Amino acid sequence: MAYWLMKSEPQVYSWADLVRDGRTWWDGVRNNAARLHLRAMAEGDEALFYHSNDERAVVGIMRIAGAQAPDGEDGAWVKVPVEPLRALPRPVTLKAIKAEPALAAMELIRQSRLSVSPVRPEEWARVLAMAEE
Repeated sequence: MAYWLMKSEPQVYSWADLVRDGRTWWDGVRNNAARLHLRAMAEGDEALFYHSNDERAVVGIMRIAGAQAPDGEDGAWVKVPVEPLRALPRPVTLKAIKAEPALAAMELIRQSRLSVSPVRPEEWARVLAMAEE
């Protein structure tokens, strides 16, 4: 299983929206690096749901719920189905992530504008531990 971080502006599509819907397509990604990450995802992978913009925090965990599909008419872009697993006990803010030495190499920090990025297993475990602290 691989781990990911996927960003959404909460005023566009929030964690609460995903919980309400139960499942959705993660679509509309139009960045080449993020597209490669979407293509690398497999059913059963898990992703941190990150509220971007004003909130800037990891708020939940979702699962990749099936195979990717074309996103758009030309087939150049892809989308993946996702479903909520659980909310974090407490959000983990970007400020807290940046302050944690063990997360210094996290793609969220290194490539801050990327909307979909991989998360290393040790980073995943640390973020989840921070949510419990």
